[in-house]
Amino acid sequence: MDAQAEHALPGYKDPAVVRTFDAPEAMDIRFYEVRARSALNRVPEKSAMPFRWTINPYRGCSHACAYCFARPTHTYLGLGAGRDFEREIVVKVNVPEVLRAELARPSWKREHVALGTNTDPYQWVEGRYKLMPDIWRALGDSRTPCSVLTKSPLVLRDLELLKEIRPRTGVTANLSVPTLDERAWRSTEPHTPHPRARLEAVAELNRAGIPTGILIAPLMPGINDAPEQVEDILTRAAEAGAVSAGGVALHLRGEVRDVFFGWLREHRPDLVDRYEELYQRGAYAPREERRRLAAMVRLRGVVPQRFLRGIDPVPPGGGGGGQDPSREVPTQTSLF
Repeated sequence: MDAQAEHALPGYKDPAVVRTFDAPEAMDIRFYEVRARSALNRVPEKSAMPFRWTINPYRGCSHACAYCFARPTHTYLGLGAGRDFEREIVVKVNVPEVLRAELARPSWKREHVALGTNTDPYQWVEGRYKLMPDIWRALGDSRTPCSVLTKSPLVLRDLELLKEIRPRTGVTANLSVPTLDERAWRSTEPHTPHPRARLEAVAELNRAGIPTGILIAPLMPGINDAPEQVEDILTRAAEAGAVSAGGVALHLRGEVRDVFFGWLREHRPDLVDRYEELYQRGAYAPREERRRLAAMVRLRGVVPQRFLRGIDPVPPGGGGGGQDPSREVPTQTSLF
């Protein structure tokens, strides 16, 4: 049975309805249902990404990835970047309707819209709220070019819809597959679908005519950067028909640093000293380390070179990278 209560969230005009689902699969998550005032988010002009608009139907993410760059966004709501980010999920229940109205404006120029650039639109909660089908329909009806980045095979639920809108939108997809190692996967991404299931989704999407690639991100020294691990992902991705592959080095901005170092101390204490040295000067690993990690993806010889999309590990402004697509460099455009 659902329990309901009113609770005000900063940044939202109306109080949110809080629902705590009394169901084992809900993982003790509290859902804040809010009515968003806008659906389209403008990407900063300084970003090197090939799109200027994103849609994020959810804030917070039950995937609970230890390295997630989006964690600090929860602090704007008066919530924490740690457990709160994973267990206090904001659901913008009216996003499809608001989006449709925004796309109908005469000023809309049908610029590319990317989904999954902040939190995963196909995380667990999407199975309950089912916001994505109407989002895809709105994009399709307006003939707006679009793409999605996800860690979840749940995207296959909407495969027929994606096939329907592709002629009008050119929709593409990418699946994030940082590792196939069971230990690394279960500890860094505790509530995500199995990586092999993601590769199976890559294959099915490509067979259906939806161009789909992979993102090996973030690459974390000593955790998922063994050459044989990366090679295995690339080989399997090529077998799945992936149209592109990219790799990005871990970055630790703001509160993400504390969350990730807490994870290290619990799961990989042997790496704490190494990471303190690598990230002693800030959010990014040293230039040489970023180049090494990028080269692991770029130089693997197991797949045709046209399949790989090299990642410059030093974006304009001295950035390094993480899984934040909004901060990637032009050579990453194949991911979208």
